[in-house]
Amino acid sequence: MAAAPQAPGRGSVRKTRPLTVKTALNNPYAICWSALEREDMHFILHTLEDRFKSLGLQKTEDKKKKKKQFLKKQSPDKCSTEVDTSEDHKEKQPGDNEQGSGWTPVHIRKQLTIGVNEVTRALERNGLLLVLVCKSAKPALITSHLIQLSLSRSVPACQVPRLSETLAPVIGLKCILALGFRKDTTAFVDEVKAIIPRVPSLHVPWLQGRPEDSREKLDTESLESQDKEILETSFEDLSKHKRKLVEGQQAVVLQPLKIKKVIPNPNKIRKPPKGKKTTSK
Repeated sequence: MAAAPQAPGRGSVRKTRPLTVKTALNNPYAICWSALEREDMHFILHTLEDRFKSLGLQKTEDKKKKKKQFLKKQSPDKCSTEVDTSEDHKEKQPGDNEQGSGWTPVHIRKQLTIGVNEVTRALERNGLLLVLVCKSAKPALITSHLIQLSLSRSVPACQVPRLSETLAPVIGLKCILALGFRKDTTAFVDEVKAIIPRVPSLHVPWLQGRPEDSREKLDTESLESQDKEILETSFEDLSKHKRKLVEGQQAVVLQPLKIKKVIPNPNKIRKPPKGKKTTSK
């Protein structure tokens, strides 16, 4: 006789794990920096390197302060006596510590924005004339947002290879991923004027025709022509003219968003209400 089927014991049946679903939005456009020619790259690097050397811009760090901070972290009790003696030494020689860590010409450093965060803040406030980005920045997402920012503010920007390798040791920094020149600069006026014509134009599909000069010229010409037509035409002709202008303008075409599947959270466990008590078997 065939044996009767037995019920599976506890723990024998494995629970299937639910699939984790993550929703993500993809950009249909591929935004990238425009390629810079080799001659322009060498020109930009040489001009900036010579200018930084002539101005003497450099960041100096006090090694004594670093040692004291390191000793404080290691042993605060042992370092207390050393700190007291150092304070007495400072009181005796106040003139030696006046050349502490920092930038040597402070007024020149204020005319620049060094680093990705500082450049983004300055671009958001619309306070830059030129933006240079290092090509060796990894991952590329660190500096990719500067393309849209600089184009929306009509600021010329480009990606320069070997920017950090050549300029960082001259200034006294480890790396320079982004470099910006402020609008109130006086020390880098000639350099900015020489570099801007060599900077390639950026291309973003939803930001076209951004340069202010060309836009202002077009706006003034169109306004003058419209004023002449308004004086000569009647109210009905004006309404027709407005309709033609609206139809003639090329609007930005947005691609439809395609969502494959939307699944609610399957791991959501609903807790029982607080009033009811769970009965233990």
